[in-house]
Order: sequence, then structure tokens, then C-alpha cells
Amino acid sequence: MTPTRLSLLLTLLLTAPTLAADPPGVTRHPVVFTGGHDTDPVDRGRPVVLIAAALNVTPDVFRDAFSRVRPAGPGRGGPTDAQARQNKAALMAALGKHGVTNDRLDQVSNYYRYPPGGRDLWKHRPATAVALVKGNAIIAYEITDPGAGYTTPPTVTIPTLKAPPAPTVKLHFGQDLATNGSVASIAKPAAKE
Repeated sequence: MTPTRLSLLLTLLLTAPTLAADPPGVTRHPVVFTGGHDTDPVDRGRPVVLIAAALNVTPDVFRDAFSRVRPAGPGRGGPTDAQARQNKAALMAALGKHGVTNDRLDQVSNYYRYPPGGRDLWKHRPATAVALVKGNAIIAYEITDPGAGYTTPPTVTIPTLKAPPAPTVKLHFGQDLATNGSVASIAKPAAKE
């Protein structure tokens, strides 16, 4: 290596930001997320909270709009073309006044459509996180991937720890499909007085 390259490499190493190390005595424990895909019984399995957030309307506005849709029913192969047009017109009449465009409704509806076969969920991505532990106490949680597609806060467990108290999980809902229904925070329970 030439002296100039060596000097440049040393300069980069010395001026590069350093990654913060965990405090002494802190260990990282993987968090396991389970559930978090419940739907309101009135929604018949549809992820209405995700759809509504992606359309920038409230769940009640979307439910009201969807109440005008006449699905073909199970085992009927879906609506006819005429029924599909009527359903779309009913949805747009109710949602258009809230700024929802036909293209956006199609994009969101297709994104959250169940895959064929009915054995899986709408599009989603599992969250990942670690618990930072000192001694036997959790001092914080670090979200490494917030995931997406959660409709309700998932349950958090830490298999390497003996029955820690359940944390509070908060979700983020918004128009960005990649982050809609993501884990916004994991908070350890407040200390008992």
C-alpha cells in the first residue's frame, strides 16, 4: 500500500463515526413476536385498520363504504364483471369525497388481498427486536426491523429469559404500504410502586 493510500485509510478510520457499544454487563436477547393479525369480527377477516390507514380514512369511514358492496359470497367464484363495477362505483361514491382515487383504491385493495387458497394472511413482514438485559432486568428494547402488516399489537416473548413482564407494543399506521402496521415502540412495563 502506498503511503498516500495508507494515510487516507488512517484518516478515514480515525474520523469515521464509531458504533456505540452496549454498556458493560448488558446482553442482547432475541425477541419473538407472535400474533398481531387479529381483525374486528365485523370486518369478517379483512384488515380494515390497514386498508383504512393506507387510504387515509378512519376504519369507520371504510366500513361504511364497504357496507355498500355486495360480495358474491363463498364458493361462487367471485362477483361477475357487472357486480364488480357496481361494487367499485359504490366504494368510490363513498370514498371519493375523502380524497381516495380509483388508482389508490386499486393499489391498496390489491396489496391487502388474501393470496389464493385462503391459508395465509395479507401482505405482512414480521418484526424483529432484541431485549437489552442487565442482570435479570430488561433495561430497554431495540427494534431491528419494525415489520409491517400488524393489525393489533403482537405478543412479545423472550425465550432466553424466565417469564419477564409483558411489554407494551405500539403500532404505526399510515399511507406507506411498506411501513403500515409496523411496530413503532416496545416499552417495558412501568415499575410497580
